[in-house]
Amino acid sequence: MQQALTLAEGVSHPISLATALFFAAWLHQYRRETQTVQARAEAAIALSTEHRFPQFLAGGKVLQGWALAAQGQVAQGIVQLREGLAAWLATGAKGTQPYFLGLLAEAYGKMEQVEEGLSVLAEALATAHNSGERYYEAQLHRLKGELLLALSRGHDREAEACFQQALDIARYQQAKSLELRAAMSLGRLWQRQGKIEHARQLLTEVYAWFTEGFDTADLQEAQALLEQ
Repeated sequence: MQQALTLAEGVSHPISLATALFFAAWLHQYRRETQTVQARAEAAIALSTEHRFPQFLAGGKVLQGWALAAQGQVAQGIVQLREGLAAWLATGAKGTQPYFLGLLAEAYGKMEQVEEGLSVLAEALATAHNSGERYYEAQLHRLKGELLLALSRGHDREAEACFQQALDIARYQQAKSLELRAAMSLGRLWQRQGKIEHARQLLTEVYAWFTEGFDTADLQEAQALLEQ
């Protein structure tokens, strides 16, 4: 990604640079590096505004909104996410909609607007089913489980089913990072229920698969949970 950015900056070709900036922001969002996401997204927005690239302008706003929400500016982030998503769809783009909706649902969870988040996730899962764009499906089910737990403790069984479904999908897709996130969510639920050994075994098996990326937020969080 750094090579792409360097090349795009070197050739003075605005659309190439806007493309690189947008996908760099996307990559760092997967890594949950909020400040870098915000910096790349803002650069993509500025360049796309100047040169009238509507799709990268819209996508940049979505990712900027996620970064704002992740850093505590949740209300502003949700506004930006919704504006960006609407602008993205207005270009005629169909791809990435489940992923973008997942980011919006995550922000609603931070705002404690659980019902709104669950509604967005229902739309995201329906869109993924209808379009066949399923690369983020495991994360959508995991987020649904987290929101159900935030709704009330009476949803433990339903949330556990969501986490298990997220695990099953991630394993089928061999999406190890999403499997790790699902294992952490299920592990935390089991920890709260006193199923400590089951939680430890589940998370240890997934965590042990990784041989790199130990500086990333997901793996650091998993290590801290295992130490608990």
